[in-house]
Amino acid sequence: MPELTRSQLPRRRQLVVLAICCMSLLIVSLDNTALNVALPSLRRDLGASVSGLQWVIDAYTLVLASLLMLAGSTADRIGRRKVFVTGLVVFALGSLLCSLAPSLEALIAFRAVQAVGGSMLNPVAMSIITNTFTEPAARARAIGAWGAVVGISMAAGPLVGGLLVESVGWRAIFWVNLPVALVALLLTLRYVPESRAPRPRRPDPVGQLLVAALLGSLTYAIIERDPLFAGIAVAALAGVLVYEPRRREPLIDLRFFRSAPFSGATVIAVCAFAALGGFLFLNTLYLQDVRGLSPLEAGLYMLPLAGMTFVFAPLSGRLTAARGPRPSLLLSGATMAAGSLLFAAFEAETSDPLLFTGYVLFGIGFGLANAPITNTAVSGMPRAQAGVAAAVASTSRQVGQTLGVAVVGAVLAAGVGAGTAPETFVAPARPGYWIVTACGAAVLLVGALTSGAWARHTAERTARFLAAEEDVHTAVRAGPPRG
Repeated sequence: MPELTRSQLPRRRQLVVLAICCMSLLIVSLDNTALNVALPSLRRDLGASVSGLQWVIDAYTLVLASLLMLAGSTADRIGRRKVFVTGLVVFALGSLLCSLAPSLEALIAFRAVQAVGGSMLNPVAMSIITNTFTEPAARARAIGAWGAVVGISMAAGPLVGGLLVESVGWRAIFWVNLPVALVALLLTLRYVPESRAPRPRRPDPVGQLLVAALLGSLTYAIIERDPLFAGIAVAALAGVLVYEPRRREPLIDLRFFRSAPFSGATVIAVCAFAALGGFLFLNTLYLQDVRGLSPLEAGLYMLPLAGMTFVFAPLSGRLTAARGPRPSLLLSGATMAAGSLLFAAFEAETSDPLLFTGYVLFGIGFGLANAPITNTAVSGMPRAQAGVAAAVASTSRQVGQTLGVAVVGAVLAAGVGAGTAPETFVAPARPGYWIVTACGAAVLLVGALTSGAWARHTAERTARFLAAEEDVHTAVRAGPPRG
């Protein structure tokens, strides 16, 4: 297909491109939320321990977090449609392999293959959307539709996962991805034009290896309680802090963190998604292993959480647009902390009214968190750096979910391993819920500190510095004036 410029795309074709991008986000998000409901079935069929179940989730989010920025910059360089198509193929292949996995170890490895494909979908799809919708109002509506898909996947994931696990088995969760990926692939080849960045960022292989080593060793150290890998994580972090500032176009530009809103958005993304990962992990195991609910019943039980996320995610976008990120962040932190506190202090899982109240509060809080995270990350950034800032925020989300499952699962495993029977789940889960509550409180506190007048001043100062430096680099590349 000949390459088309953005101005040549008619309105109907723009909507088709948006639908294709939303399909890719749906299968990536739905797969993860649906798989949570299947964890007890996986434990029975594959003989998985608590740490094994942690790796089933974290193998995906860890690889995804490590490769998001690399995939985005590669797509800018060699072509977004080309990388997007490759991502669909790899994600479908990984899904097929997961459905055929003969052991827990094989499933974990194939989940990593899935994540390699997933890393080529979400950030690249966002670049395709911004490249397709050039008018600000149309772009805002398109990004709003894109964000609503996250809410849809949250609402549908537990229910779809429960239905598939109960009627067919956990392997069916991965089968669903195959026809959707095939349709998205055919439509992409037909309708999505190729595009590249005018000046793509240079590759940073050393930085990429350091970030992957940092995230991987940190996660392994937490799940397996291995001090050697904790030391490797510290060394990798030191490498990032020493090496990255010396590059003109680093994988992670540490100067962004001079902006308080950007730093706050990074911390908030990690905390909010760590809370979500830990909360879902604990509740999925409790509802099926302790209460004896079927996967479908467990999915129905968690619908209040997913439904509130679905309702409040778009409301948060409108609130952020009208009043800035501060109200959404404060409400998000308060309600997430309150919902988790019912489990940590009042054993909400033992009482249906408290259980559903906790789900509603947590769902409202998580629904409110997403829009201000991206808004705060790019607040005040020069236009040229906004995409990189948003990519760091997306990576922080995946890092948070990885760490949430790792830390809360490790705490749960330590409690069960100390002699507590799995049937008496409430006591060993209590420290995990306190950790989730602390994450919600951190969203509230950091949101308050990084969304005021002082924080905006630091963002404006950072933006001026980065914009001035970019002008210098542009002048150097252009060379001396002729004549």
